[in-house]
Amino acid sequence: MIITDAARFLAEYSPERYPVRAAPTARAAFLVTPAATTLAEESARDNRYMDLAQAIDPARALAQHAELARRLGEDVPVVTFPGRADCPDGMFPNNVFATAPGRLIVGRMRHAVRRREAERDDVRTFFRDVLGYRIVDLSRETFVAELTGALVIDRARGIGYCGLSERCDLAGAQAMHEAFGLRLTFCFELAEGEYHTNVVLALLAGRMALIAPDGFRDSAVPEAIARVFEDRVVWLDREQKNAFSGNAITLASNRVWMSARGAAALDGSQRNLIERNGFALAGVALDEIEKAGGSLRCCVAEIF
Repeated sequence: MIITDAARFLAEYSPERYPVRAAPTARAAFLVTPAATTLAEESARDNRYMDLAQAIDPARALAQHAELARRLGEDVPVVTFPGRADCPDGMFPNNVFATAPGRLIVGRMRHAVRRREAERDDVRTFFRDVLGYRIVDLSRETFVAELTGALVIDRARGIGYCGLSERCDLAGAQAMHEAFGLRLTFCFELAEGEYHTNVVLALLAGRMALIAPDGFRDSAVPEAIARVFEDRVVWLDREQKNAFSGNAITLASNRVWMSARGAAALDGSQRNLIERNGFALAGVALDEIEKAGGSLRCCVAEIF
């Protein structure tokens, strides 16, 4: 079911109708190493978190990425694919590749520079021939569907929260709903200038939400999402959103990962709320990678 209205979403959702019935976190994760020496000018057209005036230090970005892979390995096995110089956004694979149990989903990217990433044979071969996954290929369709950048999924309940923008249209949302096998997808427009939902919303192991309300065009939308999680919501202000505090992920039931910059932006009460809900907060320095307009969540493609 696809819903595009906040009131209808609240009328449809109840804990009894959408109980926890699946694993809330992934079995493993995969990353793609940064390999480019410049930022993707094409992507910067609709990603205001990028600043083309900043020069990226490739060696420092690679070192931060390697440390990220090492740290995430504390929670799940991590597979790392080599980056490619002609794919400057390749270190953000979750927009191009995602999984559901037994399926690799390949997204349909808006920009040509990112559509090159979807053609990688090594990723497809690994999932098809090594893991035995079926490939659901959306990459040659005419809609736009940038997977778990645009779609934040409550895996435990089978509910998707999909922000519509230049990076995902309604037809793309419908295709992702079917590809991930979701029970319910709530679609809504992001605020002007926002490009991906996973910058303004994070769901932590199906138990808690981080929400930046100014990232949504309609204020009723974040309020409706918050109702699902009751008092287990951390509200992020604009400065915290811009520091990527909302670009977070849980790979285990007891820890939330975000960049060191995002973690430092949280105040004491927000940290306490996260900890009271059973999560340790872990930060990893990614300031060099964040120059490219994404942060920790964007770097992580989950394997379910």
